[in-house]
Amino acid sequence: MTRHAHLVVDLSNGDAGKGTIVDALVRKYRAHTVIRFNGGAQAAHRVVTGDGREHIFSQFGSGTFVPGVRTVLSKYVLVQPWALVPEAEHLEELGITDAFDRLFIHEDALIITPFHRAANRLRERARAKWDGRHGSCGIGVGETAHDALTLKESLVVRVRDLRDLGALKEKLQRVQKQKAFHVDAMMFQLIDDPEASVDIIELEDPEAATSWIKQLEAVLPKLNIIDDTWFASLLNEPGHIVFEGAQGVLIDESRGFHPYTTWSNCTFQNALDLLANYDGEIHKIGVVRAYATRHGPGPFVTEDVHLTERLPDACNKMDPWQRGFRVGHFDCTSTRYAISACDGIDSLAITCLDRLRDEPAWKICTYYELAPEDEESTLFYVVKTFRGFRLWMDPGPFQDLIYQERLTHALERAKPVLHITTTSGTFDERVEHHVREITQELNVPVSILSFGPTAEDKKFL
Repeated sequence: MTRHAHLVVDLSNGDAGKGTIVDALVRKYRAHTVIRFNGGAQAAHRVVTGDGREHIFSQFGSGTFVPGVRTVLSKYVLVQPWALVPEAEHLEELGITDAFDRLFIHEDALIITPFHRAANRLRERARAKWDGRHGSCGIGVGETAHDALTLKESLVVRVRDLRDLGALKEKLQRVQKQKAFHVDAMMFQLIDDPEASVDIIELEDPEAATSWIKQLEAVLPKLNIIDDTWFASLLNEPGHIVFEGAQGVLIDESRGFHPYTTWSNCTFQNALDLLANYDGEIHKIGVVRAYATRHGPGPFVTEDVHLTERLPDACNKMDPWQRGFRVGHFDCTSTRYAISACDGIDSLAITCLDRLRDEPAWKICTYYELAPEDEESTLFYVVKTFRGFRLWMDPGPFQDLIYQERLTHALERAKPVLHITTTSGTFDERVEHHVREITQELNVPVSILSFGPTAEDKKFL
């Protein structure tokens, strides 16, 4: 057998349907492993099986419903070990009794402690007082990633630390003290906020570390902790592997629209780094919905309040952290930008086509009407093609957050120029017209069309 790696990335703001695509790929190609390569426990990848079982995958890979398929949390994933047990318990209720046996976690992966989570939530609550939410999920990913970049290793918790609970307890106590110091002003600001009290207590409770260590004792015997040698041997196995991305390129830490971003590389880069010595075939798949969505604040040029009302999402409702779920028309300009940020893709997977069935007119955004102050800026440029003019966003210097923030402000001022792709015909004809317009605008082929949540609802092209 040959080796083949399928890399799955969301080309939007998240919520495009990566989980259901990963599940379908695993089943079609009989993949032996799903590898998570970015993000952390804030993932919410919904998978529905043909027999009606449903699970929102957070840390276990989205191929777990398929017997024998392993999950690997790579060194680039931020792990929340305390949350593994309730997720595994729900999977067990659905008939998956060996989820832990098939889970492997790299020893270098960062651990999101309860103290990072508490500090994250206090920061976002403080931002909310000034109407400055960043759209955080309230899990602590950003706090953890920031500390790993800026603090000494003695204040950074990794999976390898789980091997010595005594030393881990001391490290957790140091982390608790450090995080309380970091958000001291916010704790004072939120002292009268009843919703913040739990997080304030978490950072001030002298017995908190001991309590969390006790909870870990139940999960530790179930964990398979791996190293680089084990991971290299995995990549040498014949067959198919699926790399499961988290979040979306438009909220990428370096290429997303700052400050409405995540502390994670959401492009293919981490996966490609893990595959540096891989001699099999690699296929890069970009996932998009047939329309655009955004959960929480941030620029959203094609947002349509009427479309938001007509296309409610049962799995993406208002929540206290990301806030409302917004819907708009498919945005060719932002998708081109995401593809560029990924250094290209091999094919598209277009999901949620079934959701448009009752829409009278299916539309895509082919151009932006820029505000006068942005028309002569270097943020955008126009390319003439046989289909007319296309607007491109210049990715700009890598990791230049000032540049990314300028893009954000320009997008907040931009207006969409919409093009109707189809208004009549059978559903299949309308899908054909809509997909053809998208692929011609993006100049990328489609490999998967999704008409519902199960693998059986996928059409491979």
